[in-house]
Amino acid sequence: MTSGEPNVTSASDGKTAEGNGALDGEVLLDVQDLKKYFPVHGGVLGRSVAQVRAVDGVSFRLRRGETLGLVGESGCGKSTTGRTILRLIEPTGGRVLFEGQDLEGFDRAQFIAFRRSAQIVFQDPYGSLNPRMTVGSMLAEILKVHGLAETRVDRLARVRELLEMVGLHAEHAGRYPHEFSGGQRQRIGIARALAVEPKFIVLDEPVSALDVSVQAQVINLLRDLQNELGLTYLFIAHDLAVVEYMSDRVAVMYLGKIVEMAAAQELYRNPLHPYTSALLSAAPRRDPKTAPNRQRIRLSGDVPSPIRPPAGCPFYARCPHPGKDEECQRALPVLEEKEPGHLAACCKHSMAVGGA
Repeated sequence: MTSGEPNVTSASDGKTAEGNGALDGEVLLDVQDLKKYFPVHGGVLGRSVAQVRAVDGVSFRLRRGETLGLVGESGCGKSTTGRTILRLIEPTGGRVLFEGQDLEGFDRAQFIAFRRSAQIVFQDPYGSLNPRMTVGSMLAEILKVHGLAETRVDRLARVRELLEMVGLHAEHAGRYPHEFSGGQRQRIGIARALAVEPKFIVLDEPVSALDVSVQAQVINLLRDLQNELGLTYLFIAHDLAVVEYMSDRVAVMYLGKIVEMAAAQELYRNPLHPYTSALLSAAPRRDPKTAPNRQRIRLSGDVPSPIRPPAGCPFYARCPHPGKDEECQRALPVLEEKEPGHLAACCKHSMAVGGA
């Protein structure tokens, strides 16, 4: 581990469900059976001939000040879930309640207010910034549009404050995005999200494009900002160590569905779904001495097509569990509580694979 990498082995430094009062607090976001299907067009007339089930019945709740980590392999629907929640993509079905209010019934004024309360930080910091605008003008425009600073002097002062909040300097306001490093550009993306004083932020793989030492700096910045401003995060990532460090709870997605969800340390210590076990077995060990006999689970076969998902368990064809049977192939498992606070969508959840 490099000196700049977050110390995910420290229980006192990392988050725990027991030590975070957010888990007992007010529900900020309630996602109910969220679906997003993309049409597949074909034929001479380009008609819709099938649907890609990118998000297929996702449900969870987020409490104020909490971080929910969303993990899974590429194409499982993580990013689509985050963008659909924010209505950057219109959902096919389901409900999203923010502070108890259904987004579906929002009028224009309510939706603008929601846009202020819920923001996103994208994976590609350069692609999400306007290359023709300086950082200062970009942030000032946001403040002007939302009426958050009445005069030019007020806007300039707030821009300086935002830049300093994310670890940049006031003189950076006059520079263009191409003049910054990747880590600095991501800090600008975070400053842009913070400009409207949000309550909830979707972090869509915010550090995956950065070097490890820079990742650690940005991750620690996000945690400091959460503690200081009381932010709530949906943290989407594929790096399991980063997710454990950042999250209070972790949800594992597979083929558009959540297959397991639990407090972060509980899920990493005691995975109940075979897919989660396989993910953890493939992750580099923090300390080989602590888990010398951990079994590596090698999955065979391919992920089923999201156009024609299987009728039963979506993981059936790749599942290494020796007890899988025809019931698994026939019946779609329900995400339900197997142990206190630990949900899994698997009727053979007793599979043991060793600690993570």
